[in-house]
Amino acid sequence: MAKQLLLVRHGKSDWGNVDLKDFDRPLNKRGKENAPEMAERLVNRGFKFDLMVSSPAKRAKSTAKFFAEAYQVDTIQYEESIYEAGTNTLLKVVNGLDDAANTVIMFGHNPGFTDLANELSDAEIYNIPTAGMVLMSFPFDSWKMVSRGTGELVFFDYPKNSDEL
Repeated sequence: MAKQLLLVRHGKSDWGNVDLKDFDRPLNKRGKENAPEMAERLVNRGFKFDLMVSSPAKRAKSTAKFFAEAYQVDTIQYEESIYEAGTNTLLKVVNGLDDAANTVIMFGHNPGFTDLANELSDAEIYNIPTAGMVLMSFPFDSWKMVSRGTGELVFFDYPKNSDEL
């Protein structure tokens, strides 16, 4: 069974409180609108998944929770190393995913996520905007096989993408 990885960048964060550590920054109003909107879009596509993995940073957690709500799922696995991770660390997280899960949604941050999408597939994405999503598929039974250039871009979607619709 092929593996599918959906990378979701957290929603827009609130910079209002300068004293907050980056890790603790919440979503702002737009982030709180975009995240459920993107989750809804995913539901409407008929997209299904087996596992949600998220950075424990507040803005990623909140984004993941909106998706969990849309799918009526309770379990989000938090992975410390996703926060502030570069491609090598993120690839390690992907390689360590449970093979019982064929489709995984991962919530995290830029620039790591944009770099990872470009490294694993021919996505050539300049930037994954906040609440943007990139789905890639891999022709493997095991996440351990995922490496540079082995993925195929299935779709790239983000909030402003559908303003014209």
